[in-house]
Amino acid sequence: MENAIMTTATQGEIAQSQEVRAGMFERFIAYLDASPKTIATYKMAIRQLFNYLAENGIRRPLREDILAYRESLKASGHKPSTVSLYMVAVRLFFQWAKQENLYPNVAEHIKGARLDKGHKRDYLTSRQVKAVMGGVDTSDVQGLRDYAILALMVTGGLRTIEVARANVGDLGTVGDSVVIFVQGKGHEERGDYVKIPPQTEKAIRDYLRARGKVDRTAPLFASESHNSLGKRLSTRSISGMVKARMVEAGYSSDRLTAHSLRHTAVTLSLLAGKPLAEVSKFARHSSIATTMIYNHSIEMASNTCANAIANAIF
Repeated sequence: MENAIMTTATQGEIAQSQEVRAGMFERFIAYLDASPKTIATYKMAIRQLFNYLAENGIRRPLREDILAYRESLKASGHKPSTVSLYMVAVRLFFQWAKQENLYPNVAEHIKGARLDKGHKRDYLTSRQVKAVMGGVDTSDVQGLRDYAILALMVTGGLRTIEVARANVGDLGTVGDSVVIFVQGKGHEERGDYVKIPPQTEKAIRDYLRARGKVDRTAPLFASESHNSLGKRLSTRSISGMVKARMVEAGYSSDRLTAHSLRHTAVTLSLLAGKPLAEVSKFARHSSIATTMIYNHSIEMASNTCANAIANAIF
């Protein structure tokens, strides 16, 4: 089978038959060294590429065909971030094909979609955060849990995946501070930690006390549903809870999501006058350039040029 693939591709045809495509696809997937989620995305992207080539009768794709494939992704309604991710997979596929002497790298240097560097989610003001948290009824275990999650996300800037992955045993101390060790996005270990202020620690302790004795390996935040009582909350459940609490407080904008709490944590830190480098470390951004996006948004919001112009004219 491998010799057949080599011969066919060397002759310059990558979409000659379903059998050849399947062989190349399986070899490429086996070559990947990535997380299961990334591999699943790459599979989807390459399958879609092969379907596009087959549907358009393209047996010897050229650079312009890959560019056309990218435009077809945009036209079909894929988000710019999805298009960019798919094109990463396509570039890697053709890079691999060239390494294996299967096909020229016709996707080299082809870019993905242009991404908006700004944030597509709003943040909450400190007054709005108080309203959301103040609306949570903490007279039962679920209310205590939701309040603790909200407090942790907005004071620690945690992502939903980090909240979902947290175990009871991840609470600890570093120096004189109570912290939570987190397994961040794209990480396999709990290498980072976030300091927990006293108010947030109290909210978590109140919840754990009401929940009853649990093992250190148990999820820090557990489901209260009859069907999944005590099991780990999914990121979808956490996102849905946060969104519901926002709506209950009167904030139902599509631009407000669970991730808005992370934006809120970073933005309120900058508004409090914290240095950019300190905020970047707090948010665990891989680059300070990411933190600067927040800073730029704040600077734009505080720009008074429009008012000065209006005062001069009117």
